[in-house]
Amino acid sequence: MFFDSWLGLLTFWQQIDPFDTKLLVLINQSWGNPIFDAVLPFTRQTTVWIPLYLFLLVFSFMNFGKKTWWWILAVVLIAALSDIISSQIIKNALWRVRPCRDPNVLMQIRFFVNYCPQSSSFTSSHATSHFAQAIFFFLTLRHVTRWAGLFFVWAFIIGYAQVYCGVHYPTDVLAGGLFGCGIGWAIAKMFRKQVGMLSLVKQ
Repeated sequence: MFFDSWLGLLTFWQQIDPFDTKLLVLINQSWGNPIFDAVLPFTRQTTVWIPLYLFLLVFSFMNFGKKTWWWILAVVLIAALSDIISSQIIKNALWRVRPCRDPNVLMQIRFFVNYCPQSSSFTSSHATSHFAQAIFFFLTLRHVTRWAGLFFVWAFIIGYAQVYCGVHYPTDVLAGGLFGCGIGWAIAKMFRKQVGMLSLVKQ
């Protein structure tokens, strides 16, 4: 049974790899430009987004009162669940060689980062985490600000950078994003049920 499942998984990757590699090369090569070459590798780094997280932290404390602590706890829970589901469960269950570690694929792409992780390529943990946060931020903040939809742009840029830099296939990012959206939606639903909708506290 296990052997049959393993063969089925190999067949699945063999079927999807040609399309995934073609799209990867298209994004990495044909759609490349000097601006993306300089900017996108940095968007993958957590430190780049520290100002955004600090802004959200300050904004929440200034506007949401006691609900702020529950909101922050929900964000931390999302980060933990995203890591557990993507990095610990899916990556260990569904092994896929990263494009930057496949000699045949690496010859066709440009590699922009200093290190290619040894972990499984499927799914993209960056995509899972950031899309989970994006949909949670959107669902909890859309009644507070009309700019909440920009969080999806933020998550998309990070996911796109994963493919552009050659560390993930497009399918890795797509699947990670879908898993992330599911996590973010579930936590947002639980937050609204237990804590309620966020609203600006009158000063």
